[in-house]
Amino acid sequence: MRVAVLGPIQVSADDGTPIDVGGARLRGLLARLALSAGRVVQAESLVDALWGEHPPAGAAKALHALVYRLRKALGSVAVESVATGYRLRAEDVDADRFEDLAARGHRELAADRPDRAAALLGEALALWRGPALADVLDAPFSGTAAARLEELRIAAAEDRFDAGLRLGHHTAILADLEAASAEHPLRERLAALRMRALHAAGRQADALGVFEQVRSTLADQLGIDPSEELRTTRLAVLRGEREAPRARAEAGPGRLPAPLTSFIGRDDELDLLSGLLETSRLVTVVGPGGAGKTRLALEAASRHRAHRRDRVWLVSLAGTDVVAEAVLGALSSPGARPVGGGPAEPVDQVAELLGGAEAVLVLDNCEHLVAAAAEFTGRLLERQPYLTVLATSREPLDIIGEAICRLGPLPQPAAVRLFTDRATAVRPGVVLGDAPVIDIVRRLDGLPLALELAAARLRTMDADQIAQRLDDRFRLLSSGNRSAQPRRQTMHAVIGWSWDLLIDDEKTLARRLSVFPASTGAAAIEAICSGQALPPGDIAYVLGSLVDKSIVERAAGGYRMLETIRAYAAGKLDVAGERETTRDRFTRHFADLAEEHGPLLRSHEQEESLRLFDTEYDNLVYALRTALDGHDATTAARIVAALHWYWMMVRYEPRGETFVARVLEFGDGLPPDARAAFEILRATGNDEPAVTLDRVRALIEECACTGALERYPTLLMATLFMGYGAGLDGLAEREIARTRSRSDSWAIACTFFVEAIIGNHRGDWEAAATAAERALHSFEETGDRLSTALVLTLVAQTRSVRGDHDGAIAAYERSIALTSHHGITHRLGLAVERMRAGDPAGARRDIEIAERVAGERGQQPQQLEVMAALMELYRRSGEVERADQELDRMKRVVSGSPLPPGTAINGFVLTARMANLLTAGDAKRARELLPDIVRIPAALRDLALAAQQLARLLCLEGDPGGAATALGMSQAIRGAFDHGDPELRELAASLAERLGPAEYDTAYRRGARMPRQDVIDRLTE
Repeated sequence: MRVAVLGPIQVSADDGTPIDVGGARLRGLLARLALSAGRVVQAESLVDALWGEHPPAGAAKALHALVYRLRKALGSVAVESVATGYRLRAEDVDADRFEDLAARGHRELAADRPDRAAALLGEALALWRGPALADVLDAPFSGTAAARLEELRIAAAEDRFDAGLRLGHHTAILADLEAASAEHPLRERLAALRMRALHAAGRQADALGVFEQVRSTLADQLGIDPSEELRTTRLAVLRGEREAPRARAEAGPGRLPAPLTSFIGRDDELDLLSGLLETSRLVTVVGPGGAGKTRLALEAASRHRAHRRDRVWLVSLAGTDVVAEAVLGALSSPGARPVGGGPAEPVDQVAELLGGAEAVLVLDNCEHLVAAAAEFTGRLLERQPYLTVLATSREPLDIIGEAICRLGPLPQPAAVRLFTDRATAVRPGVVLGDAPVIDIVRRLDGLPLALELAAARLRTMDADQIAQRLDDRFRLLSSGNRSAQPRRQTMHAVIGWSWDLLIDDEKTLARRLSVFPASTGAAAIEAICSGQALPPGDIAYVLGSLVDKSIVERAAGGYRMLETIRAYAAGKLDVAGERETTRDRFTRHFADLAEEHGPLLRSHEQEESLRLFDTEYDNLVYALRTALDGHDATTAARIVAALHWYWMMVRYEPRGETFVARVLEFGDGLPPDARAAFEILRATGNDEPAVTLDRVRALIEECACTGALERYPTLLMATLFMGYGAGLDGLAEREIARTRSRSDSWAIACTFFVEAIIGNHRGDWEAAATAAERALHSFEETGDRLSTALVLTLVAQTRSVRGDHDGAIAAYERSIALTSHHGITHRLGLAVERMRAGDPAGARRDIEIAERVAGERGQQPQQLEVMAALMELYRRSGEVERADQELDRMKRVVSGSPLPPGTAINGFVLTARMANLLTAGDAKRARELLPDIVRIPAALRDLALAAQQLARLLCLEGDPGGAATALGMSQAIRGAFDHGDPELRELAASLAERLGPAEYDTAYRRGARMPRQDVIDRLTE
């Protein structure tokens, strides 16, 4: 499906057939989803996008009805319903293609390749059919979106004009340049390009006339002088030079906070920093506090090419004392899960989670951890050859190869411009006298944050009053500590002055808000910060006042404090003697919240609870750390117990096992059921050595005696798998019976899931298939979409082996629709099933979708999964050479990763190589590889697949009877013949033809009737 939004909304099928989507609001929904194609759009965001500030009663139902109509128009699978919203499955969106082409063209221009740039930019601009979102401009979201796209279009046109000038096509582009300049008379880059074109055409006087015209327009309409670029172009015309200013970098999407204000006054430093990021792998922005180091770093990072690929991470070190933990926290995200569970060494975990592609890591506020930051950065850069680290600090990290960008106060003209810009944003139309503004700029040392806070006070004061008050504040602070750092002398004065303007209720709430490390909702603020002096009913009004006075910011539907203000407010909390009480309320609140919503994550309220866990995650982890540091065993256990399932199913948390270990350090301080539960967690952790049989028995008995599994039902599967894995079937079956005697339907569903897995493992195919179907129905009844999606993949596999491709595909498609968190794995499972069903084109489409998502996430395990699926597609299509090339590429990726290739990866590579050789008919090399395959541990091998490969090898070697017996052995291992694999069906038919039906049947049954353990022994001997 293709969607076009660069003009009136249009949609067409893959073959080009137009699809009619009637109704403005329905087209608006399609357009909003198309602008985020392939990504989940929250339901609340869609309501805001379509109805703005006046949603209808029952907005959720109204949205659902619109989605239903859209699905009916586009097809049932075009719009996916996921845990927290909806996602459009579109193969092509013209806006995405435009942005990609424009970005590539811009990079070619920056690299001084104007011919390539012109071609790419021409292709990008040709996609436009009129104003963006032309027929849905009444929708609340469209104004901002259309304006953004229009800005990108104009910037792309400017780049194309620039490329044309560099190619000497000034005459050909001059008419279009003049038309564009007339349409946008205030765009100074267009004016500069027009001047260059006129100058190149020999019309120097006309070029200088353009400058005078633009200067007059800027002065009359904006009251500003021409930019440096325009002035430089004028000077070049006067001198007869053919000057060509550099193209600007456009910001793209990524893991950086969206800027709330314009970027002013650091153009030279930004150019320097952008250049350093191209030539150095470690760049540190150094300067005093409040100089704008973070803002400059974020601006530079947002213009880096890695940002367009979502490969930039921001890590603030201001609130931590452990660098690695802060970075791991920033990398914690849905879908991020390392191979084999991840290494124990934090720097190795970070290296793997970053993946192998080009990336930028922004380490902000390193000054209080400079030695630790230097050590961590040096080790990480050694492991990641395509990583660039951009740090901000008051002093360099002092690492060999470090490039420094020094940042001081803004020059007076830039500082005045910054203050004036922020002042007019606070009070539109305000008239400022030159004298007081210059005085404010001078007294605040030209520090950007101080200027912004001062400008915010213009809501209630004029510039003269601000200047007078700053004079008093600086005198008071300097008399207290003249030896303090400039950041202390300046920022505390500005914040202190802002603080003194607050009334008592505002100060009370502001200092209590300092316990929140991250954005949070109004409900949490009311629960934690209210009290006798600040009633709950007043919180909303006081909070609104703090937002008005720039002490608190609205962010992503919640509220947060800037880190500097938070640190100041925290000091006031200490002075008021409220830190311990407020911190305890914070910890208890989030422990209660986790405990309340933990069970709801596995219910019909999963979507809402997932959204809450996602939003409050940083606060939940901070509450956990506070409880651990405060030796509050019970509270820490409550939070970890609630988070554990979320970590397993939704968000990989690299610190999770450390948290479990720290909880267990409380020993007898834990309730007996909690201690038993956490012992199970530790015993099943990735870094734990195998436990003895007696220890397994003791752990299960302890869980049974203490009632741990009733209290912590999410541990049930781990407990049962541990029991079956140790051969303690009786204990495991006893716990299954106990669970089914209770009323916890989710736990009961888990028992069926475990039976399905164990049945598969033991070759009891029918029992496994029956248990999988029962697990599916049971999880559906609980409302747990994530577990339902997981079981659906198991159901799909059982249906596939029976030869029910339609049923298997339906199960995979439904699992993908239910959740975005496992989308890549489920999508690739669907691709393989399409291969087995004889639909290679459909399989390729699914692989391409998975590849795009894996590339956006940048996680190596997911990229390896994509390579494996692509290799299988090539092999099944008879392109064995390409399959081998893909396998070689996979080996290079693994060998070049920060971690040594594991046994599981090695085993997969060997098995895949054997499959390629067999498909190519190379029996000799396949036989030579067989000893290496045999040495793969049985626990890491698909023994049914091994038997099937043995059958193919024996067939190639001229032993059809042995091949038929090996096919029977695959049934003995799995419990069923794989009727869904066309290659096996073809092999069986060929063997039956060569042997005759009776002889084939006898040979096959010889293998199928062998005791399962005998088959295993034969395959692994």
